[in-house]
Amino acid sequence: MAFSQLTNSSSNALAADARSLNALKLQAGKNTPAAIKEAARQFESLFMRELIKSMREATMKSGMLESSGGDLGQDLLDQQLAVQMSGRPGGLSDIITRQLMLQTAPATELPVPQAQVAPASVGNPAPAGPAQAGFVTRHAVTAARVAQDSGIPAGFMLGQAGHETGWGKHEIKLPDGAPSFNLFGIKASGGWNGKVAEVTTTEYSNGTANKVLARFRAYGSYEESFRDYARLITQSPRYAQASQQTGSVQAFAAGLQRAGYATDPEYANKLSRAINSTLQLQRARA
Repeated sequence: MAFSQLTNSSSNALAADARSLNALKLQAGKNTPAAIKEAARQFESLFMRELIKSMREATMKSGMLESSGGDLGQDLLDQQLAVQMSGRPGGLSDIITRQLMLQTAPATELPVPQAQVAPASVGNPAPAGPAQAGFVTRHAVTAARVAQDSGIPAGFMLGQAGHETGWGKHEIKLPDGAPSFNLFGIKASGGWNGKVAEVTTTEYSNGTANKVLARFRAYGSYEESFRDYARLITQSPRYAQASQQTGSVQAFAAGLQRAGYATDPEYANKLSRAINSTLQLQRARA
């Protein structure tokens, strides 16, 4: 493959001027996992290029290497070497990715401005109590890990898991009393072949609440529950619209209700309040 083909491909391109750096910052600001990862790889490439350049200049000045020509060719080779050395697992780009995720997550996870929410009471967070704070702390690391892979904000998942379980007080149990690790109330349908927990739950029909016996999925860990939820929201056509609305708490919650995630006619409002209070708690701790 010609060198020009390598340097012109999007996966091997290297930001080498101020305009490209500004484009990278804007790309990272989109706060999608793919955008942040690519921006981190590019910044690592720039760092590696400057490091190689400094080492080469030092050796040339010391007389170890002498060259009167080929500066342009050497610079292009250094640039390509920097690209090839970047983006490796466990490298500098992984560290940069984590930092960018932490810095940009609050801006994306903020609820929409009040003017975009019709009733003034919709989505207003309730003060966080000890149960909510403990629940969020207990699952924060897992939620952040799944958020990085799925693109669903950790605060959204923590808020919904908290709402579904009463902040951990009403988790679904197996017949022997063992935990099902099901934090999102996902039922054992759609070809589910794993363990099942049968519990009595509340379902709404024509606005009327009824107690029914339902079958729910059971997992081996809380992380399995988070990942199954993220897979459902991001891969099921049923929730395609909601999965694209993670920039707004109210829009995301409304999208889940429209898709039939729950039968409670007030589900979107209740979920919005749970997510907003979780985000408020996260920001207070930042």
